[in-house]
Amino acid sequence: MLLGDVRVSSAAEARQLLKRDEQTEALSGDIQRVVVLAVPIVRRLARGARVMKVPWVFVASTTISMGVTVRRGVKEIQALSSLVAHRLEAATGTPADPALVKKLAVDLYLHPRRQPHVDDDRLRIVRLTRKWLLLGAFGRKTERRASRALEAAEKIDAAALAAKWAESGH
Repeated sequence: MLLGDVRVSSAAEARQLLKRDEQTEALSGDIQRVVVLAVPIVRRLARGARVMKVPWVFVASTTISMGVTVRRGVKEIQALSSLVAHRLEAATGTPADPALVKKLAVDLYLHPRRQPHVDDDRLRIVRLTRKWLLLGAFGRKTERRASRALEAAEKIDAAALAAKWAESGH
């Protein structure tokens, strides 16, 4: 599921859905400009309490950038999860196990060039969150990673992965 009842059945459909959210990035640019303008005022107010040696502008803009990147990453994972669930349901004829969908989506997002392993029980949520925070801190975008993951989701052998998941007792 993605954004309510919207379901994604192809990578192209997921990309279109994600492009609608680009207004968030434009808004973050506006917020960063406001922060830059407000910094001199904040500095004057905190003139006596300069504990931090990092420029206020850098801290404020980096924090906003990280927040936007995490928000964008969550939407990408939602789209990817919806596509994975669709592929599993189409391959097996039954609703997909949410734990398997989550596992495959995170694995595909982190390593789109590798075949996901359902027998590996690590979910890697911490690694995923750390990746988003670092990407946001350095102003990098996540679209290419999400696009590769969506393409990889279309190529997985969903029936074999679902069968292996069921065999492992999940």
